[in-house]
Amino acid sequence: MDHELRKRGTSAKRRPVVLCAGIAVEDFIFKVERFPQPGEKVQASTLIATPGGCAANAAIAVARLGGAARFAGPVGTDDASARFLDGLTRTGVDARGVERVDRGSISVSGIFIDATGEKLVATRRGELLAQARPRDAAALVADVDIVMADNRFPNFVQPILHAAVDRGIPAVLDVDMATTAHDPLFAIATHVIFSSEALCATTGVTDLAAALKLIARAAPGFLAVTNGPEPILWLEHGTARRMAAFPVEAIDTLGAGDTFHGAFALALAEGDNLLPAIRFAAAAAALKCTRFGGISGTPARGEVEAFLAHR
Repeated sequence: MDHELRKRGTSAKRRPVVLCAGIAVEDFIFKVERFPQPGEKVQASTLIATPGGCAANAAIAVARLGGAARFAGPVGTDDASARFLDGLTRTGVDARGVERVDRGSISVSGIFIDATGEKLVATRRGELLAQARPRDAAALVADVDIVMADNRFPNFVQPILHAAVDRGIPAVLDVDMATTAHDPLFAIATHVIFSSEALCATTGVTDLAAALKLIARAAPGFLAVTNGPEPILWLEHGTARRMAAFPVEAIDTLGAGDTFHGAFALALAEGDNLLPAIRFAAAAAALKCTRFGGISGTPARGEVEAFLAHR
């Protein structure tokens, strides 16, 4: 473990560049003791406004964990898009890869987190962004070490994944939204990681190992699924392998999966093999769950290393 931490040390001469491509969301997160009943008002003890969305959250996690983070994705010209870009920039993420869609709007979510860490989400969907494409995918990946994309805007991320593979760099796909078992993105990405909900909805199979094996017919690369506090599951030569998640007292799971994906991509970019990359990502995600505030609760690099050093 000491060797692993030294190799991943923050004193490295060059920070790996991670490009996160996909959806942008503005999140308003309310901390409440309990969810309101219909027609009832409850008091929120805390409100946090933060950039959100799978890829944007992963980019924030990368920045917090010591990588050089970039974001590429479609945004609109509405006020929410302007606030999103301002907030993302303030987290240290380079957002020059966005495509502004005239009269478009990003999604906005109102999220309630109760005292048990459970969440309730209402989202106003963005408009006019689904058909957006990157102007120059090759330029976006020209000097990056790895690409991490979500599947919320497949038309936007597909050319970026292709460009990454053409350059010979890893291309990680976060499957957060249910799709088809033969989604063309699966054949492009070098690493495909599902949420358990998206995997079950995509395959119609509740056994996660069996569901991964179905997806493997269309996904020749690394294939895995995260499942909250349950073990991370992946296929190795057709056999399911598992790594236990780190047990923590969770108070807010919002953004944990995105933290996992960002941390996993960063670890690969730093040269880690799969097992230490999964372990690093699982530790970062576990620590995030112990803090309120969605992705704003993502831990710093030193905190993850200290957490791992004692386990």
